[in-house]
Amino acid sequence: QGPSKTFVTTTIMNADGQQNQKDDDSSAFKSRTPNVAKENKFFIKVSEDLPSLQDCSDFVNDPSCGAISTFVGTTRDNFQGKRVTKLSYEGYVPMAEKELKKLCDEACEKYKVHKIAAVHILGDCFVGNASVILACSSPHRRDALHCVEFLIDTLKARVPIWKRECYEGDDAVWKENVEWKEGRQERVMVKEGTQ
Repeated sequence: QGPSKTFVTTTIMNADGQQNQKDDDSSAFKSRTPNVAKENKFFIKVSEDLPSLQDCSDFVNDPSCGAISTFVGTTRDNFQGKRVTKLSYEGYVPMAEKELKKLCDEACEKYKVHKIAAVHILGDCFVGNASVILACSSPHRRDALHCVEFLIDTLKARVPIWKRECYEGDDAVWKENVEWKEGRQERVMVKEGTQ
């Protein structure tokens, strides 16, 4: 009896915004990712099954590029003196993926990038685990670095994914990103059961 296999549906966007969905054997996903057809410019996924940093890096890797820049957002264990146990994310997948596609299009207009991977988790994300992974490739480093910075800042401002921060002792709050408040340094926190 061999090892069990996990199948996931992967959405890869081509440059025209058409979705190519494939049911992938996750054990073989990494080895097939670099061989995706050339017209597939974006790897976008919002799911409970977050692809790995390696999957994202493999997708954007291309012989014509001399730079790959990545960003990984992880759950930290504290916030303003409280012990964080996990973050829990909710979102409407079709709308979130559509907005991520728009962000990737905008990034390609602003920077000379070849491919972009933008993935975000839904559900629980425990301390130390990744909640968002961004990767892009470009011929030169500066475009890749600026592109990833643009993507994370804009993602937090526009993509409809909501975060619930859970603390020791069953206390939790829904949090709004600073970017949702047009850059003002404030966070909106709502204690569970008050609304």
